Amino acid sequence: QVQLVESGGDLVQPGGSLRLSCAASGGIFNTYVMGWYCQAPGKQRELVAHISPGGRKDYVDSVKGRFAISRDNDKYTLSLQMSNLNAEDTAVYYCNTLYGSFPWGPGTQVTVSS
Repeated sequence: QVQLVESGGDLVQPGGSLRLSCAASGGIFNTYVMGWYCQAPGKQRELVAHISPGGRKDYVDSVKGRFAISRDNDKYTLSLQMSNLNAEDTAVYYCNTLYGSFPWGPGTQVTVSS
């Protein structure tokens, strides 16, 4: 069973940047479309970006031009470079497959506040 562990979240000021990382425990990670999800307080978890095993990427409109997803299939890692952050980006961020196939990890908290 693949285990996912997210890291990199922090408290940042509006306009700041963060880089989130996701480490997967198993090689099967390489065969899946992987995504980053966010869950804001009181809201449902939602997909914000995803990337295919070959590197094709897609983003929700609210993060286009600000977030960049990437993966390293040799190291079983997924990353999310976040820039020009705003208060609406405040959430717990998780990684998983496009359909949430793996057990959810603990997530990493991103707080954007002055």
